Amino acid sequence: MGDVELLNPRGLWLLTGVVPLVVLYILKIKRQRMRVASTWLWAEARRDLLAKSPFKRLVPELALLLQLLALLTLAAALSRPARRGGRIDGDHVAIVIDTSASMGAAATGKDGAQTTRIALARAAATDVVDAMQPGADAIVIEAAREATVIAPLDRDVRKIKAAVASLTAREVEGDLSSAVALAADRLRSVGGRRRIVIVTDGALAHDAPLEAAGLDTQVEAVGDPRDNAAIVRIDLRAGTEGPSRREQAQVFVMLENYADTPRDAYVTLTLEGSGEPRASRRVLIPPHEKAPVVLTFAPEPGEYGKGLVVELSPHDALAADDRAFARVPRGRKMPVTVASKAEYSWLMRALEADDDVDLQRLSLAQLAEVNVDPDALVVIEGACPATGKGRDRLIVGPPEGTCLGVGVGKPTVQPQLTSWESGDARLRFLTLDGVHLTRATPLEAAGAGGSLVRAGTITVAADASSPGRAATIIGFDVGESDWPMQASFVLFIRNIVETARVHRAQGSVGPVRTGDALRITVPPEVDKLTIEGPGLSERELSARGGFAIVPAVDRAGLYRAKWTLPQIGGELVAANLTSDRESDIRPKNMTVGSGGGSQVTAGRMKDAHHEWAAWLALAATALIAADLIWLTRKPKAAAQAPRDTKARA
Repeated sequence: MGDVELLNPRGLWLLTGVVPLVVLYILKIKRQRMRVASTWLWAEARRDLLAKSPFKRLVPELALLLQLLALLTLAAALSRPARRGGRIDGDHVAIVIDTSASMGAAATGKDGAQTTRIALARAAATDVVDAMQPGADAIVIEAAREATVIAPLDRDVRKIKAAVASLTAREVEGDLSSAVALAADRLRSVGGRRRIVIVTDGALAHDAPLEAAGLDTQVEAVGDPRDNAAIVRIDLRAGTEGPSRREQAQVFVMLENYADTPRDAYVTLTLEGSGEPRASRRVLIPPHEKAPVVLTFAPEPGEYGKGLVVELSPHDALAADDRAFARVPRGRKMPVTVASKAEYSWLMRALEADDDVDLQRLSLAQLAEVNVDPDALVVIEGACPATGKGRDRLIVGPPEGTCLGVGVGKPTVQPQLTSWESGDARLRFLTLDGVHLTRATPLEAAGAGGSLVRAGTITVAADASSPGRAATIIGFDVGESDWPMQASFVLFIRNIVETARVHRAQGSVGPVRTGDALRITVPPEVDKLTIEGPGLSERELSARGGFAIVPAVDRAGLYRAKWTLPQIGGELVAANLTSDRESDIRPKNMTVGSGGGSQVTAGRMKDAHHEWAAWLALAATALIAADLIWLTRKPKAAAQAPRDTKARA
């Protein structure tokens, strides 16, 4: 048996009618004065007349009992008693369980003990399985960032309960509507009576209606309202500290308070593996508002690239959004490696003039032997080696053949530059008007956006980038042109360096949200790597074309990718929940689009109960009818014959 509740407690006002009904039975009739010949026959009435109280003793009567029962039954019918968690009607039941981040919030159980919403959801789903009709089957669907079938349609109660027990709250933004649509699609192909049961806390991250395709839908709401504050955004950048120009890591954090009262909290920044905070601030977050916080610190030389943890304390109902993760940005100086046949060139001169460049000079032979920073910009003049060292690459004057997938033709003499892609980040803020070339090699650019600079019908600068790695090919020797004498050449080199700096700051991937797949850039020669992180044991992955795909992660934290060939390397990726909608753990109105659609509130849906009002109303009608029959009955005639016979005798 499930819990019994009253859907309309105000209907109990009818019970106040019990008092006047009883009063009518004990109140004496108003008396009138009359003259009679004798008071002997009125002795009992005379005694009543002598009574000083206006009430008489209540005498049990069948009519009174019937009327009281009818009144009580009508009051109960108006209050709409219902049993939650009772028998689930349907031959086929789809159980959709919300496992989004809000389901990990703290909650109070029926016994008053502290638990979590997901624990209550598992218990509610188990009750649904127990309440199914004999012979009915069920399918279990998890509603996280994506809808997933945990258990197919099955009549084995043990398997269904085991699937329910395996569910945990994931630190992702949920999408309940897609899970309900999946449930409706799976039930559409089966016959018989079908029902969808949704177990959720009602804190939906999306307003999309729950399209149930006209199927009977039941919502089981779990959890109680709780206040919550969250980290909803985090950004990092490298900067400098005042006049000292010392390198500084700047962390921008956005907080949001969903409570009706202000939240006094501390925001601390800690390096992974270190117990001492590197920065901390106290902040008062107004109710239902956001508050920005900036934390800064000066990294030590060995701390660049390490993991950062930003924490909001004290913790509240939902711990998953009280932490955010990032990586210490690299230093301001951009490592650039130049490999050239010449001892000195215009490219080296332009790079040396940039104070934010850490220049490394190598010969072409040394490039294959000397260690190069994995995040470096590699500039190669007069060659196109197959090495994948560094991250971004600039190839100038490659030989005839193929370079990074781009065909390199035979040189042409004095080509005239006609157009260039000014919208590309590498060519912004500059013009190539007035640039003259002595000769250039045509490039066969791949794709519509592969041609960066054109001379008539031929391409003299091409893009050969891959995911997370920019590669630019210049089909001429800049020393055989007047380009170095113009400002556009300095701007071009600056744009190349800044593009590489952005890729270096982002790492292998940009900002990652939990629930998304990780796309990790690796050297082109890497074909195997391992990945590990929170809730993810070390797993081997395959890489192809310079990147690897990690399946969607459902825990916020720091993930490490490692590889050993052709050289030892690794990458650190931070994944965060940072969802202002998912962190709002208050229940919201849900629209269930079954047929014409109906507006429901979490925990207050008619189909979630089995009402008794109709049966009680029918019972009240029967009692009223019995009372009428009793009051209008004909009294039986007295048996006079035996008395007359006895008198004669």
